[in-house]
Amino acid sequence: MPANKTGPSGKKKGRRARLLVIAVVLLLVAGFGYGTYWSVSTVRASFPETTGSLKLKGLSGPVQVKRDGYGIPQIYADTDEDLFRAQGFVQAQDRFWEMDVRRHLTAGRLSEMFGEGQVETDAFLRTLGWRKVAQEEYDTKLSPAAKKYLQAYSEGVNAYLKDHKDSALSVEYAALGLTTDYTPEKWTPVDSVAWLKAMAWDLRGNMEDEIDRSLMSSRLTPKQIEDLYPKYPYDRNAPIVRSGSVDSAAKSFDPKGGTGSTSPTTPATGAAAGLDGAAQGVQTQLGSLSKTLKDIPALLGPSGSGIGSNSWVVSGKHTATGKPLLANDPHLAPQVPSLWYQMGLHCRSVSENCRFDTAGYTFSGMPGVVIGHNQDIAWGFTNLGADVSDLYLEKVTSDGYLLDGKRRPFKTRKETIKVADGASREVTVRSTGNGPIVSDRNTELAKVGKEAPVGDAAPDRGSGYAVSLRWTALTPGKSMDAVFEMNAATDWDAFRKAARDLAVPSQNLIYADTEGNIGYQAPGQIPVRGKGTGGRPADGRYPAPGWDSRFQWKGYVPQSALPWEYNPSRGYIVTANQAVVNQEKYPYLLTGDWGYGARSQRITDLIESKIKDGGKISTDDMQALQMDNGSEIAELLTPYLLKIGVKDPLVREAQKLLEGWDYTQDADSAAAAYFNAVWRHTLKLAFGNKLPKELRVEGQCLSVRPADDAGPLEDLDGNTRLVRECGERAPDQAQPDGGDRWYEVVRTLLKDPENDWWKTSGTVRNPGDRSRDELLAHAMDDARWELTSKLGKDIDTWSWGRLHQLTLKNQTLGTAGPGAIQHLLNRGPWNLGGGEAAVNATGWNAAGGYEVIWVPSMRMIVNLGDLDKSRWINLTGASGHAYSAHYTDQTEKWVKGELLPWTFTERKVEANTEDTLALIP
Repeated sequence: MPANKTGPSGKKKGRRARLLVIAVVLLLVAGFGYGTYWSVSTVRASFPETTGSLKLKGLSGPVQVKRDGYGIPQIYADTDEDLFRAQGFVQAQDRFWEMDVRRHLTAGRLSEMFGEGQVETDAFLRTLGWRKVAQEEYDTKLSPAAKKYLQAYSEGVNAYLKDHKDSALSVEYAALGLTTDYTPEKWTPVDSVAWLKAMAWDLRGNMEDEIDRSLMSSRLTPKQIEDLYPKYPYDRNAPIVRSGSVDSAAKSFDPKGGTGSTSPTTPATGAAAGLDGAAQGVQTQLGSLSKTLKDIPALLGPSGSGIGSNSWVVSGKHTATGKPLLANDPHLAPQVPSLWYQMGLHCRSVSENCRFDTAGYTFSGMPGVVIGHNQDIAWGFTNLGADVSDLYLEKVTSDGYLLDGKRRPFKTRKETIKVADGASREVTVRSTGNGPIVSDRNTELAKVGKEAPVGDAAPDRGSGYAVSLRWTALTPGKSMDAVFEMNAATDWDAFRKAARDLAVPSQNLIYADTEGNIGYQAPGQIPVRGKGTGGRPADGRYPAPGWDSRFQWKGYVPQSALPWEYNPSRGYIVTANQAVVNQEKYPYLLTGDWGYGARSQRITDLIESKIKDGGKISTDDMQALQMDNGSEIAELLTPYLLKIGVKDPLVREAQKLLEGWDYTQDADSAAAAYFNAVWRHTLKLAFGNKLPKELRVEGQCLSVRPADDAGPLEDLDGNTRLVRECGERAPDQAQPDGGDRWYEVVRTLLKDPENDWWKTSGTVRNPGDRSRDELLAHAMDDARWELTSKLGKDIDTWSWGRLHQLTLKNQTLGTAGPGAIQHLLNRGPWNLGGGEAAVNATGWNAAGGYEVIWVPSMRMIVNLGDLDKSRWINLTGASGHAYSAHYTDQTEKWVKGELLPWTFTERKVEANTEDTLALIP
């Protein structure tokens, strides 16, 4: 067929493109408030009714929905079922498109909405089986009460769907309806339960680290890998729990149960133990798997060291109110609408028939409050980071896998993936005793599995290896029960009892109550691993040999031994993804891959400085602490940078920005812009070219300088820029992300100026760096030229916020739709302060640039002395409708670090109410 001629598939694509253009035109017209009645009505049709009265089938009595000026609803009812039925109805009013996409994601059914481009994603999610496990949880694990609440919630959602179709649901359905005949189906309780699996995936622990360490072993020595994964600095960054439950756990430890608290093994004992001849070829398998894994979180948010959170609670003896203050700000991917939905759920009279009087942050599509407070207690979450997943290398044949020298049959199931405007696809999911074979979802993995050397232990060399996944979230649990029970808990004992059911995701739970108590509890199913070969522990740091039962899980850490703390004498508790306990003293292995404590210790230090000599902490102090922009790596590295002798006057001009800098990363700081560019280039030069190709990112112009024949600087678009922004384009680079693990790596290397990590290979233009100071000088030079390119020659115009920008993107059409649609659904950019591993954790990845890729997704401060004086803010707004006044009406305040009043009692809520909707039977 001639190159300029289009076949049937091309015509179909062209038709879709034309229809989307029509949709874009209509949306543009509607967005500017002009045009036909049809276009305007299409936009307004999905706006929720917030005043008057509506009939809601199934209610036993009247329900009131009171919304404040930001559209945040507070629901009042007389029974639990009515409360959750109304919650489902109201969340569907504001967020049904988001809810619908989420349930298709968790079920591996995105192709039904968006076509063949999502087939691979669906196939991988079907392999994991989130929806299947959620169904098992609902059928066999959840309590009758939880099922009753989930069913009531579903009925509320479906009541809304019954009277709202197509554009009346959202503008996105209007656009989707021009290309497919998709119609949303009824909501089910399992749709709600499955979302917890997606959150657990985001917070699953060290899977990427496990893969990366294995890939590194192809190019780096065991000593070099350990250089890049230093031990946690317990002497400098305090763990969450410092005594008490650690001692009691030691007493309950059963040494026959499996792995205890050993120090992380070296690559030699982890990677090689039991893998026989599998190391070759497996590297390529794991590299391909790593890419597959990264493609899935892209729909939920990036994974990595930045995904974490801050929370802390201060007891009344240190507060101005005399009662505890509790703060929380979970760090997740920025998106619009925000992951969170603010809401209050109030029984008019708390009783056995109506147990809830709670408010806080919910997930659209799931009943209950996830983070918040009720009339007696408050709670917050941060990611514990427990190692709850392991990859296993499996010796396979066409019909089974090997375990302890015997062939075992696969457990298989067929999955049919329906595709919008396309043929259905069928995939076969194979599982071993360890879990689903995730390598089946990639043709490259299958090919390499056949070619990988298998030694003498496999009966059929041609069948090769496969990679399976064991993960706690693939075992049915009672996490949904835990949500409801935490919402209704009235004291510490009830809260801890509820936490025992929170199997996944494993989170740090902080607690405070109106009686003045504070506490911490680590919940979750955390595996106890077998001893492995030769007495060496299977520590989860590397893929394990699936054919050896000694490496299998032996159970879970007993609930009674999980770390906790209650009213510690220091009067505060801080959790920010640091070590939960001193792993060297705790008998069970929780993980060897904590965050390294930069944020947590900064929070601790600021609290300590405030309460020194009897000082008191106010709500304003808590709010200011959430916006702290201090950079630990800047404080560590800047003194070295200032000692570098710089000859180039333009680089010296930039170096002077660091003189007298207080290491805060405000949005208007030129010093912060230059330092972070230097930090990025330091990592690139010291480590980028030395890591395996499988870890590399696409080459980009990281070292920006004029070529010899580039000519003078010119003024382009009002900014002074280089004629050639890229004098020499780098090859693909494996650049570190710049998180606080790299702070520890560089901290050690700074004391050794001749270390090999400081040495770089030379080029014709540059002979290479031979020492720490030479490399730092090189990084300073490269950073100067990069910022000249991006921000202009005049350093007086530089600012960190111009580099470090936040754009809020709709997670479906806002990321993959036509540019005009993206423009309509997305918002921004905003110039931000803060940074990676700062308390104000506006994270960026040094491998990709300065763009903000994770954020404090909400912020809250609960005042246990007067709940009506609590404060909160969301990243975006209550509404998921792009043209609603509440789409991003909280974002400007969020950017500035402001918080909204968070009223709770009915009298205060009423005073703050602007719209009231009555739902009647």
